[in-house]
Amino acid sequence: MFAYEALVRGQDGCGAGQVFEQVTDDNLYAFDQKCRKTAIEHASRLDLGETGSLLSINFLPNAVYDPKACIRLTLETAKKTGFPLSQIMFEFTEVERISVPHLLNILNTYRRLGFLTAIDDFGAGYAGLDLLSRFQPDVVKLDAELIREIDSSSVKQTIVRHVVSMLEQLGIIVVAEGIETEGEFSCLYDLGIDLMQGWLFAKPGFESLPGVLWPQALVKPDNSRSA
Repeated sequence: MFAYEALVRGQDGCGAGQVFEQVTDDNLYAFDQKCRKTAIEHASRLDLGETGSLLSINFLPNAVYDPKACIRLTLETAKKTGFPLSQIMFEFTEVERISVPHLLNILNTYRRLGFLTAIDDFGAGYAGLDLLSRFQPDVVKLDAELIREIDSSSVKQTIVRHVVSMLEQLGIIVVAEGIETEGEFSCLYDLGIDLMQGWLFAKPGFESLPGVLWPQALVKPDNSRSA
């Protein structure tokens, strides 16, 4: 398992959308900090640090007023729980309109502190290639809409093939998101994507580390790649 992504869910199991409806400008910072702290505490309690897998935490760039100040709680929580900083990856979605210079300051600060960084939902947002030309994260996660039914779309296959080639040349790890069918998996595998995320492999678990569902039909002969 390459990484586990910490997801936001309500106490009654409601989805992220209902939770974010309660987030305002006044509580945005507190919400972002609470999410980081809770993710690390749960990951430590579940011994994720012992597995060597990454803990992927989404952060809200607009909630970060000063990267060095806003990262203090994260550092304190990791130290208190004993969770390795080298196994924490911060990802942000480019669908939130943000100031690129502000975002670059955050990402460069996190990198200097030893955290891995990732762009989530790549190909669906505002920043795109302009941001990528200024900062090369450790990981880029291709947007699920680009992946959906890719096995039946030659246009999507052409786009993904060239995006993967570009990212590999930049030394960036590629993750495909939202895989739900064996057809999508096989197509992405043939396009050279090693890392995949989606309900085909595992569904989210509440305060748990779900095991990977790996049907025999998805095992490739050379076993050289894993999802």
